[in-house]
Amino acid sequence: MEIAPKRLKKSSIKAISSNYNEDDAKLTIYNVSPNDDISLQEFEDFAIERVKILKIVESLGLQYVKLNDDYNRELRAKLKTTKIWKEIRKTGRFDHVSHFILRLAYCRSEELRRWFLQQELDLFRYRFSNLTTEEKREFANDNKIGYEEISEQEKDQLMPKLIKCGRGTVSSDYYKVCFTDVLDLVRSRKVYLQRGYAYVQFNDLISLISNHFREQLSKGLAVTCRSLPHLEEDDRLLPLLNNLSRAYLGEDFSGQKNNAGAVTVDMLDSLSRKSFPPCMQQLHQSLRQHHHLRHGGRLQYGLFLKGIGLLLEDALRFWGAELSQSVGIDKFEKAYAYNVRYNYGKEGKRANFTPYSCAKIILSNHPANGDYHGCVFRHTDPALLRQKFQGQGMSAENVAKLVNFVTEGHYQLACMKHFEITQGVKGCSFGLQHPNQYFEESQKILNGEVKTNVSSTPVRIVKLSHAQSGSSQRNQTLKSPLVTKNDNNDTLLDDDDGIDDDLLADQLLDVEDMNQIST
Repeated sequence: MEIAPKRLKKSSIKAISSNYNEDDAKLTIYNVSPNDDISLQEFEDFAIERVKILKIVESLGLQYVKLNDDYNRELRAKLKTTKIWKEIRKTGRFDHVSHFILRLAYCRSEELRRWFLQQELDLFRYRFSNLTTEEKREFANDNKIGYEEISEQEKDQLMPKLIKCGRGTVSSDYYKVCFTDVLDLVRSRKVYLQRGYAYVQFNDLISLISNHFREQLSKGLAVTCRSLPHLEEDDRLLPLLNNLSRAYLGEDFSGQKNNAGAVTVDMLDSLSRKSFPPCMQQLHQSLRQHHHLRHGGRLQYGLFLKGIGLLLEDALRFWGAELSQSVGIDKFEKAYAYNVRYNYGKEGKRANFTPYSCAKIILSNHPANGDYHGCVFRHTDPALLRQKFQGQGMSAENVAKLVNFVTEGHYQLACMKHFEITQGVKGCSFGLQHPNQYFEESQKILNGEVKTNVSSTPVRIVKLSHAQSGSSQRNQTLKSPLVTKNDNNDTLLDDDDGIDDDLLADQLLDVEDMNQIST
């Protein structure tokens, strides 16, 4: 795929779609890479639009049982609101090219590959489930997915056993496949096994085809990852690819328009107990207890406070009151006040920096000993998490659910579950992607703006002082409650995106931070 530097004046998607016909729009397993010219503008547009679709798939996958009627209905409605879903159904090129662009962006670490593979698989399963019976047969034949339809004579001999093992009838079509290709059906006891073969109904072939799709995509991502060094010489693509996986495409929480002044310093303690997500709760507690946060914590928490509506004057007063207790008022004015004003676009290049999204917090700037920033669910040891939430009065059942999500790597799902527990509601009507979104949704519930199904057993909210004292007694030998996990396969980049690179470069680290880094 050649990259042309010329920018298109027309809509990239419509222009590129005109060269393809409906035959190209067939569902594929992406086993042939595109070999066309594409402009840099198209490269960026295609990537962003594809990420939006996968984010929708991820969000609904957290809220519904996949492929049930509610899931299919909501996914169909949300996909229709995107700019390019109709183009995907009419022409194949956007679908094809955008998929391979995201392979470049999401192949560079095990965690990114796992996320991309899961969302693409869910999208594939949804699209395959909407095909007609004849289209499904044609897809299986075109992609040489091996299965053997059993004869009528063999079906008659096995029919009593087939009906007992599955939900089949005499009129069902059955196929003979190797049992290792449909282990999920074997696990759920939906197939009859004989001599190493599984007898699968036609309607259950989606399991076989999905496994084939997963296998092919996994191999493709591995091959793409080995090819990445060849892209290092092209400085046009690398910044986009590096930032794409951390891009936040949701609501803007810059805090400069509608909610400026909505929050004052006096409200922060109360709001932190009621509406802050766990990551910001931890930063607030640490700042109140130690009267200091290191650079990463000040960035993450400071931009969050800006996003919920804390004015610059109040931010300077808040940070000054806390940090001056540990470093003195003179040092705060010289080394810290500039950073606060910079976050609000009043110093340096005067950019309007936005609060960190969940993806950015999870994937970048991992905390070290002495740090309190990052994602509580991603960067805290599960054993410490269990102690922390039990100390806050959460039931053992709820704590087990949270820890289970964490151990399975579903950090945002764990945070959504935490929202349901602490807010006393059943089921979230949104997909959590941002700490400020957590705050706003909590405020809507507390202010009666959203009608919810109230849980009969909401969690007991513990005051900050009690929770902090309890946790400090248990963890008094630890420098920080955040313990970075040593995942052998975790090779996530620690670089921030382009905007925050400038933010980190222009702001000054204080003397204490530099001393801690050097030691």
